[in-house]
Order: sequence, then structure tokens, then C-alpha cells
Amino acid sequence: MGEIWKMGSHMESVIKAYKTLSKIPSIVGGKLNSQGNRVTSRWSIRNLDRGKHTQYMIDYFLDTNLKVLSDSEFAVDVSHEMLTAVSPKENYRAVIREEKEDKEYSQRKLFLEVWTKTTLKHSVDLTSLDIHGDVYADSENGCLEWSSDEKHICYIAEKKIKKSEPFIKRKPVDDKTKDPDEKMADDKHKEFEKKPTLTPGEEHIYREDWGEQMMGKYQTVVVLFRIADETFSILENIPDNLCPGQVRFTPNGDALVGVAWDISGVRRLGLIYCTNRPGYIFCYTLTGKLKKLSEENKAVRSPRFSPNGDLVWLQREAGGPHHACHQLVRMSANTINSVIESDDYDVCDDISVVIDIVHNSKDICDEETFYGIYCQSLPTKCFSSDGKRLIFSTQQQNEIRSYVVDIESGDITDISNNKEDPGSTSVLCVQADVILASWSNMTTPGQLFAAKLPAAGQERDISWVRVSAPPATPPTPGTIVQYLSLRYNHEDDAVASFGALYGGRAAGAACPLVVWPHGGPHSAFCNAYSLEAAFFNALGFSTLQINYRGSTGYGDANMRCLMGNIADYDVRDCLIVLSILKDQNKAQNCLLYGGSYGGFIAGLLAGRYPDMFKAMVLRNPLIDLATKANYADNPDGCSVEAGFPFTDDGPKTEDHLLALRRVSPIVHAHKVTTPTAIMLGTKDKRVPYYQGLEYSRMLRANGVNTKVFMYEDNHSLSSLPVEMDNLINAADWFISMIKDK
Repeated sequence: MGEIWKMGSHMESVIKAYKTLSKIPSIVGGKLNSQGNRVTSRWSIRNLDRGKHTQYMIDYFLDTNLKVLSDSEFAVDVSHEMLTAVSPKENYRAVIREEKEDKEYSQRKLFLEVWTKTTLKHSVDLTSLDIHGDVYADSENGCLEWSSDEKHICYIAEKKIKKSEPFIKRKPVDDKTKDPDEKMADDKHKEFEKKPTLTPGEEHIYREDWGEQMMGKYQTVVVLFRIADETFSILENIPDNLCPGQVRFTPNGDALVGVAWDISGVRRLGLIYCTNRPGYIFCYTLTGKLKKLSEENKAVRSPRFSPNGDLVWLQREAGGPHHACHQLVRMSANTINSVIESDDYDVCDDISVVIDIVHNSKDICDEETFYGIYCQSLPTKCFSSDGKRLIFSTQQQNEIRSYVVDIESGDITDISNNKEDPGSTSVLCVQADVILASWSNMTTPGQLFAAKLPAAGQERDISWVRVSAPPATPPTPGTIVQYLSLRYNHEDDAVASFGALYGGRAAGAACPLVVWPHGGPHSAFCNAYSLEAAFFNALGFSTLQINYRGSTGYGDANMRCLMGNIADYDVRDCLIVLSILKDQNKAQNCLLYGGSYGGFIAGLLAGRYPDMFKAMVLRNPLIDLATKANYADNPDGCSVEAGFPFTDDGPKTEDHLLALRRVSPIVHAHKVTTPTAIMLGTKDKRVPYYQGLEYSRMLRANGVNTKVFMYEDNHSLSSLPVEMDNLINAADWFISMIKDK
């Protein structure tokens, strides 16, 4: 696009850049068949005219060397498929399908379908059946699982609640004009109707849901579908204080194992992006007995069975920061069977640690360094065929890397697809010792690769084979990616290392720099493709994505060191990276860009160093910790990050409230001079949108050029029309402010 900020009229070029990038598909998921020679891949592409993402499926058929023999002649649109699962013997395919019934697409219906390879065998209208509420398809609870004998399917749905009515309501009168025979038929039909119990005056009782991006989701149930006679049952004897999710059958099909979130606290806390919520790995026998498998005071997720019947899952201590390093733990098949057969069994002593929490770093095979597990889930199928090795992916500093771990010895080997180009490798599926993974970097969109798992001890010799075709033209030609590994040489702090990713032109070509701290705060940027970064690069901007101390992938101690040091470590880390780039002549016309906690850091930088930045764009920014705690779905993060424990009754003293306020950007708002655009979502349950409005009013009162964009969207501002508008407006704001300067 050239130096667009020097052009007279730039909006046409900005729109063209977004439209061009929106046509690049991204990988949503992929599965292998039981022989490992057929790939079923799921892709997503932005459909601007429809205003939503279109998902489609492509099959690839592989030879014995994993080379593509053929693929689907045409992609198949599967946008209406919420969940899908192929049965263990590959005789059936189950689908939870969403359909819109009216012209305005406001009446939504759900169907459970079971397909054979040639026809539709079963189709059940779940909405009309009315035995439960919405089906969960989210990453936290959603699942669709087959029993090993292919006779049952289980999934997670919203519990049906008792209907209510007002205290005073006019009742309909009987129609006396009806024919007596017709009236008798109606009465006979009513005998078989299940009349819901109506409770007067309870239709407006407040119920707490799961918060951000999970609005309207309150209480889950496990639904079991018996295929032979199309009957449904809701699992009973699960206490009301537990919300089950991520359920799967045991290998022999005599029980279900899943995660049960504990909601017995005073306040329901948001679940998405928060791996610290207390819960249990539970076992539910088909005779109706519920047993807890994991220890107390743990946050658990992602249970997986090996071919040998062993059970593994991820866990960490409950509470504390919203995300942290996890253990990979294991329970043997013998223990699982004993639990199912016994009425009273203490399993805590039978849990072994495969990979422990890594506080700083640890040496692994081939003299590599490992920083711990930070992924929020394991691949659905993640074991070698003999069940002795597990394959997973996790953030490691500036990349997502993939590993093989020996379940018995705990030996870890890096198998990332980085021999030709640096990037991020994410394992999607493992079947018949074939691994399917996606790979991308900041300049190359996602592609599918496959590899045969080498023999034990030889994993480092893995050879990746491309499955999907690479893009014909790079989306951001001329862009280079640079890793910045940084450390304070004379730092008294216990943790002094952090990193950053620079994406821009070759050395010596100065252009505006988008300074971009991530949100979270306990997340991280990685060298993987994203439209957002590619968009700025395509317009001629450089980007600096900063993994300040507190980011994932650098060891648990590095991540936790930010607690009690927010507004200090994060801000200092941004400044030291900027000083290095200035020395390299790469930090001219600096621009601030951040969302959520990234907006928190950007606001602090703009307030403390008002002459350093030309313009600022904030997306649902965290402006004031003290008032966020009164509204947000995750108020515990405010206290924990500020350095003191969270309690449901709030800060105990004025000092706690002052501590929250002192570290917040709102304290420095009167010093900001940087032209600021703020993008806000009215449905944001993570950061109250009124914080952004209050901040904008303070800036305007002080004469700062300020613009506010308000969207009917949640915290991520990721629905397609909203993404398009806020990205184009962000670029327009940056370019306009540079021209004005």
C-alpha cells in the first residue's frame, strides 16, 4: 500500500486493504479418520455481504507418505452446524444443527441429526421437544460425544427452568362453541400433556449467568440420547451447585467423565478466559452415582482418555490470577475402574503428575528449554496409538509450540514445525500415529500440515508434510518479523525477562509504529497470523506487540510477578522496548493501540508520557480498577492484580480502594494530550463501557481531540460488522492524526 499516511485521500486504500485480507480463510479445526489417511478440515472466512463468518469443510485424502492424493471437489458450507462428531467405528456422524425459521431470522430452532454415510437416519427437533434449553457449543462447556458401542450420544445443554407467571393474570375461557366431539378430543390430548408447574411472581428473579460471551447461560445439564428409540434423559443426582461440562464417555461406556464447575460461592464469576475457577473432574456412572476424581481447591479442565483407558487432565490451584501455568496429571485405568465399581473410594492418592508447573524453565530433550503448559485445552484426540505418549501445544515465549510427552517418564520433546520458517504450530488431532496440525506466522496465513509420529526416543526426527495449499500471494509482502528477547541487566526484581514481536519493514525503513500491549493481562502475543496485525502492516505501519512481564509462556513465576506490580512492570517493559527500537530508528511516529488490559497500559503510557505518542486507539479499555470491581463479571482480577486477596464483600479498607484507584489510567487522564479514539461495546460484561465514556469526557474537558464509537457487541468487538468498522476507523484515526501533526 506504500506510505498511505502521506497520500491525500486514504480511506479508499484502507477499505481495499481490509476487503483483501477478509478473503483469506482461517483454520477452525481438523480431524483425522481412524486410519489417519483422511483429513476433514473446517475453515472460516469473513462474508462481508452477509455480515458474518461462513464456515466450510474440505476433505483431503492422503497416501502412505501423507502426500495429498485428492481433496473435495468443492467446499461444503457447514455454518449451521454447531457441533459435530463421528462415531468411534465411523458408522455415523452426529450433528447439532441451528436453523432460523422466519424471514427475520429471529426464531431459532435446534436439531439433533444422526447421519449414516449415505442418508439421514435420525432428526430430532430439540426446540419442540422442550426438555432442556439451549445447547452449549462454547469452548468452556460444549461437547458432543459418542459411546464406544455407538448406541448413545451425550451433550451439554441449559437446564429447563420452571415457568412462572404474574400474580394477576387473566385466564382464557373455554370455547363453548366447540363441537362436543372436538372438545372431548382436546380433553383426551390434555391428559397426555405434561403441564409445567407455574410459580406465580418469579419470572423476574435475578439469575447469575456465566458472564462475558456466555450471557443467558446459567445452569448446565448432561443430556443422554439413546439412538435406537430416540429417547432422551437428563442425568440426575448432580447437585445444583455444580455445572457439568466437557463430558465424555469412559472407554467401555459404563460411565461419563467431565468437568463440574463449583458455583456455590456468593457470586458467579465469569468463565471465559479464566482458568482459575474452582471445580472437579467427576465420574458419573450410568447407574446414577456421582463421584469426584480430582482434589479440592483445584481448577481443572480438558479430561482426555488414552487408548489404554488412562485419564489425563489439566489442573492448577483455584483462585489467584485469571490464567496461570498448569499441571498435566494422570489417573490410571485401574483406578478409574475401581472408582466406578466401588461405593467409597479415595482417589486423590492415585493421581500422578506427568508435567508439573514450571516456575521459571526446565531442560527437556535435545537441550531444548520448556516454560510450562498454558494451553486451555488438549486436542480432543491427543494420544499415540499405544497410549504411552501425549501430543499437545502451548504458548512458549513468542510462539505456540508443539510437544510429545512420555506419560510414564515425563520426558518432553519439541516437535514444532519450525525447521524452514519460524512460526506457531498447533496440534489439531492425533490418529493412528498421524499428527494433524495448523501452522502460521505473522506473514503467512494458517495452513494444514501432517506428520507421522516417530518411534519413542526419535520424536525430534519428525517430518512435516504440507496438506493445504499455501496462499498464492503473501498478504503483507515485504514485512519482516523480529523477536525481541529482553532482560534488565541491573534489575533488583526477581523476574527481569520479557519479550516482544516486531512486524514491519526491513532495517532502515522508518514508518509509523503501532505500540500494542496485549490484554489479559495473563495472555501473550505469538508469531501467528492475524488479520488485525496484517491489516496494519498492509497499510505501511510497523507493529510492536509486547509480551511484558506477566505474559504466559515465560514460566509461572514470570507470569505471577505482575501481581502487585501492575502499572509498574508492564509500563516499564513497554518503555524499554521503545527505547531499543528508537535506537534502531524504528520508533518514529509512535501510536498506541490496546484493548481491555492493553488499553489499561496504553492509557497509563499516554498519561505519564503525553509527548511520546501521536495518536491512541482504545478498545473496551480498563480505565479504573476501583469501579470495574462493582460491575464486571471477573472482579477478582482487580484485587489479585493490585496485590491483595479477593473477597466477595469487597475491599476491607479505604487503603484497598485507594490502591485500585492509584494504579488506574483515570488518575492520569488530566495529563493526556494524545488524540484518542475509543471503541466500546454495550454488551461488554468484562469491562463496563461507561468507563470509556467517563474517560472520553475527561479528555474532552481538557481539550483533547476525542472520538467515541459505540457498538452493540461484547468485550471482544469481534462480530464481523463491528470488526470491520472499528479496524477501518482505527486506521483512519491513526492516518488522520499523523497527517495533522
